Amino acid sequence: MSVERWVFGYGSLMWRPGFDYVERQGATLHGRRRAFCIYSVHHRGTYERPGLVLGLAPGGAVRGAAYRVAESDWDAVYAYLREREQPTETYVESSAFVRLADGRRVETLVFLSDTGHPQWAGALSLERQAELICGATGLSGRNVDYLRDLVEHLHQEGVHDAVMSRLLGLVEQCERDLR
Repeated sequence: MSVERWVFGYGSLMWRPGFDYVERQGATLHGRRRAFCIYSVHHRGTYERPGLVLGLAPGGAVRGAAYRVAESDWDAVYAYLREREQPTETYVESSAFVRLADGRRVETLVFLSDTGHPQWAGALSLERQAELICGATGLSGRNVDYLRDLVEHLHQEGVHDAVMSRLLGLVEQCERDLR
C-alpha cells in the first residue's frame, strides 16, 4: 500500500509550485497564519537591505493549496522543495494536517517559520513591514512584486486577506513616495 504524499503551500507555492503533482485542492491549516515574518536576505532582499517573505506564524488559520504528489516523483519533489524553501534554513520542515476543500483531512509536508532563527522578524507592525518591503530586491526580484503576486493570486483563489491588501497599499504608497 502506498502512502499519499501531500505538500501545503500558502505563498508562492500556491501559484508557482514548480513541481509535478497529480491533484491540487484548496486547503486550510489551523493553528498557523500567513505573515511577513521572515527577513529575506536571499530571494527578496540582501544582507545589506533585507526584505520580508512569508512564513507561517503561530496562531489563527491560513487558506492555501495542497498538492498530492505521485510516490514515484516524491524524492525529486522533496529535493526541489528543500532547495527552494531552505536557502538559509529559516523554516522548519514539519507535517501538519489540513482540511481540503472537498472535506478530506490529509497530512502534508509544510515549512513552518523557525521562531529561533536570526531571520525571524516576528510580529512587525504593518507600517514596519511596508518599510522593509518597499525598495527591497533580491535574487528572485522585487519584494513588492512578491506581495503583489500574493494578493492577486489570493483574490483569484477567492481568498480575501484584508491585512495583505492593506500592506500592499502601504508599500505601493511608499514606492510612489520614493519616485
